Amino acid sequence: MTFADLGLSPELLKAVEDAGYSTPTAIQAQAIPTVLMMRDLIGIAQTGTGKTASFVLPMIDVMAAGRRRALMPRSLILEPTRELAAQVAENFEKYGKNHDLKMALLIGGVQMGDQLKALSDGVDVLIATPGRLMDLFERGKIMLNGCELLVIDEADRMLDMGFIPDIEFICSKLPETRQTMLFSATMPPPIEKLAKKFLNNPKRIEVNRAASTNADITAFKVPVKSRSKKDTLRWFLENDLVETAIIFANRKTTVRELNQSLSRFGFRSSEIHGDMDQSSRIKELERFKAGQVNILVASDVAARGLDIKGVSHVFNYDTPWHPDDYVHRIGRTGRAGAKGRAFTFVSEEDAEAIANVEKLTGSPIKVFGKEDVRVDLSEMLAKAEAAQAPQAAAEDEPREERPARKPRRAREDRPARAPRREQDTPRTDRVTASEERKPRRHRETDEPGKPGEWNGPVPGFLDVGFG
Repeated sequence: MTFADLGLSPELLKAVEDAGYSTPTAIQAQAIPTVLMMRDLIGIAQTGTGKTASFVLPMIDVMAAGRRRALMPRSLILEPTRELAAQVAENFEKYGKNHDLKMALLIGGVQMGDQLKALSDGVDVLIATPGRLMDLFERGKIMLNGCELLVIDEADRMLDMGFIPDIEFICSKLPETRQTMLFSATMPPPIEKLAKKFLNNPKRIEVNRAASTNADITAFKVPVKSRSKKDTLRWFLENDLVETAIIFANRKTTVRELNQSLSRFGFRSSEIHGDMDQSSRIKELERFKAGQVNILVASDVAARGLDIKGVSHVFNYDTPWHPDDYVHRIGRTGRAGAKGRAFTFVSEEDAEAIANVEKLTGSPIKVFGKEDVRVDLSEMLAKAEAAQAPQAAAEDEPREERPARKPRRAREDRPARAPRREQDTPRTDRVTASEERKPRRHRETDEPGKPGEWNGPVPGFLDVGFG
């Protein structure tokens, strides 16, 4: 099957061909005709299978007919993060270059001026995060009663981030006669409830079992002590043929510390997390995409939907707190048919978290072992043994006989020592051996302390002066 078999317009097919694609993925092959028929749908597919193009492509053809009006977007795409929203916008620019469509990106962290101007000029496609959209709606800067099509992308992430009340409010302001699409890699019960409430007789497309992982990704769990994680990570980066890697940590402070540590050891690393402003986050992502750095340390802000080609490895420096995040994190590798490797560091306190991940995915994660290492461990061990052999041989060789020591002189041949101090002049500054062995509190010279004062043994370091 090719994209030409899906009913897309010639202009759109030309843009797809220019982008280098000819064969649709499973989710694209099933979703695109459904969207073109104006049906509601629920799309469930593992990350990295092309969900974005499965709604972007048919939306371009659907929106090609019609007239835009000021402050009233004709279609709306909701994304949980700024990065995902920006990536969807890039897809529209790439595939919609042969169509006269206006698009606006409504995200936080940037000035509102350009966004308000785009809305006032009229937009066909509005891509937004819920927070910024709610802000402008409450200010009266946008009207949603002209929206013909709604896409809720990464719905389970919306749930995790607490956006569901906002989504329900936004949906209540949209016209009832609209087309709604909901996409996600996982489908927990609250999302099912949301779908039943706001979708009308949707077609359910599930190309893979919910929460399944990509077959092109080889995943391992690595038992490790918490204090040894950094050393273990550096070993993998040096020995597992890592080309480009994303390293996920649960906390923003861990992301910063880990990036600094890797940089000190000479790795070309960068970081991205929620405390960074939008321009800085975009800059670091561009550096990673351009190959200026080959290691990106990230919080879960980068776990969902970011399509970065050529990521050979994903490392879960921390086992994810939410099992759904595991599926999305490791989905940053093994994309578009490429092979990838994923390693999850599991300390003793992560036992419950990794058990929840395996319960969600329905299969145990292999424990990393010697047979799984990319380099030839037997060769490495042989070299190490060869390097130690000369040292061991030197230890086993008989030692040269040392020359015999000269006999000590007889006591009577030794020069007389200076006479000792006379014994009848006692030293007042010395404590006798028997007295020294006694605990300090038992010395007869100690007077009982005053009430409320310490009356136990006095540590020696308190006798050191600081004058």
